[in-house]
Amino acid sequence: MRADIVTEVLQTFHLSGAIFFDVDASAPWVSEAPHARQLAPYVMPGAQHVIEYHVVTEGTCWAALTESGTDPVLLGPGSVVVFPHGDPHVLSSAPGMRAKPNLEAFRRPNGDERPPFHIEQYGGGRDRVGLICGFLGWEALPFNPLIGALPRCLHVADAYTEEDGWLRTLIAATIKESRQRRVGGGGVLSRLSELIFIEAVRRYIEGLPSESAGWFAALSVPSMRRAIHRLHGDPARHWTLAELAREVGVSRTVLIERFNTYLGMAPMTYLAKWRMQVAGGMLTTGSVPIAQVAAEVGFDSEASFSRAFKRSTGMPPAKWRQQRVAREVWHNEAAWS
Repeated sequence: MRADIVTEVLQTFHLSGAIFFDVDASAPWVSEAPHARQLAPYVMPGAQHVIEYHVVTEGTCWAALTESGTDPVLLGPGSVVVFPHGDPHVLSSAPGMRAKPNLEAFRRPNGDERPPFHIEQYGGGRDRVGLICGFLGWEALPFNPLIGALPRCLHVADAYTEEDGWLRTLIAATIKESRQRRVGGGGVLSRLSELIFIEAVRRYIEGLPSESAGWFAALSVPSMRRAIHRLHGDPARHWTLAELAREVGVSRTVLIERFNTYLGMAPMTYLAKWRMQVAGGMLTTGSVPIAQVAAEVGFDSEASFSRAFKRSTGMPPAKWRQQRVAREVWHNEAAWS
């Protein structure tokens, strides 16, 4: 059941991927990235939220958040490091190295060159590393519980030694596709990057300790899992706290307490936010009339829905649809160019 809810939510957020850089470097070398919101106009115009990730194909390097004071992480062959919140970070041949971020390096070149764009950074040393660096666009609004549930730095240590699972196979396919540069390669790499991210998230969820809090941990609690499943399954229903508690099999007091403990909000607040997320998805992916969208997420009138949606996203439903459709067109053209 927990896996089904996670799959449903991942699909709802319209994840879209792009791989842009194939890096070959030798020590000493360093590359620093600013916050992803500064990169978005260059790599994924129109994306609400950009996630950057790196796959080490050979050699070793270090990764660190630049504003948190946490210790750097050693990345070996087969390592995947993801920055779900878009935090500024640095990759380098040795820990503690810094460099000024270069936004020009993230511009998509003009002309005939297609992604991934090859970058060489040779420092003259014998130690070399190969990296594939990419970006994922994600809908942060109206409501994305996964972003808050993920760490600021998600590290999968070594996919190459794994006997089972998809990650090793996905990395191998990504390397092969990035080097062959076949027609439609951008689209294939885009899908592979999304799958790498999803597999990394699955590894993170499976490794969570039992005493964790947050959205993923809530799904491991039977009453919370049932409650979230029911709210997601029927967002148009005029739920009351008493009805939800009765169907979940706990008291109203216990239900409120658990929602506040794990999610930091009341059950009906979660429902209101989820309704906006479902509506945002419907507006993005189709031409369903706004009045119908309103009805399918539990509103009695288009006017009341439009007011609620604007409070949640900062824009009316029609403008939301216009911007999201334009972003999808850009992504499709970029991926398959």
